[in-house]
Amino acid sequence: MTDSIPDIIDHLAGITPGSKGAALRARRPVTKEGAQASWLALFAPADASQFPLAGRFAVATFVATLHGQPEIAAFYAGELEGKENGAALLAAVKAAAAYGKAKGPYGRYPAGPLSHEDQAQEDQDDPAFAVQAAEKAVLGARLSAALEHAHLLIFHLRDADPQALAGLIGAGWSTTGIVTLSQLVSFLTFQIRVIAGLRTLTAA
Repeated sequence: MTDSIPDIIDHLAGITPGSKGAALRARRPVTKEGAQASWLALFAPADASQFPLAGRFAVATFVATLHGQPEIAAFYAGELEGKENGAALLAAVKAAAAYGKAKGPYGRYPAGPLSHEDQAQEDQDDPAFAVQAAEKAVLGARLSAALEHAHLLIFHLRDADPQALAGLIGAGWSTTGIVTLSQLVSFLTFQIRVIAGLRTLTAA
């Protein structure tokens, strides 16, 4: 189904031809084409050996849930369910997301000329998220590490440094896989924000 969707953002935002939303998107054709190309590269890749499709849809479900977007999460969950062992993976992802929900963002701002006058009000600490043993037994080490990395990028982006990649490397992720995972989380965040904006503008 993935590569049969003409435009994923239109699909998830409920935009139909001739609608106000379609007219808004037509104003930025290069952005629209680029977003669809990114979607296909990430979710219908020619080579998924470094990051299997089931894992990609699992991370997408997790990310959309953490962003508080149940409809988008449901779409990715439906794709995940269609993969091998998808139902079990989905149950584990949902449990991990429920445990990992937070308000964020968290982390520490480095001291410098652009620091807020009252640093204490900007800095927030929160324990690092870890997939629980029951879910890890289903997800496996690699996918569990991927969810933990996604949570870091969403809620602890200020703390995302080379040292934070140790968990992925230790779980068996390659450099190519780590780059793809980070791109996927970034794309999903972009996608979610665009859809939210389109829904607001079309409802106005």
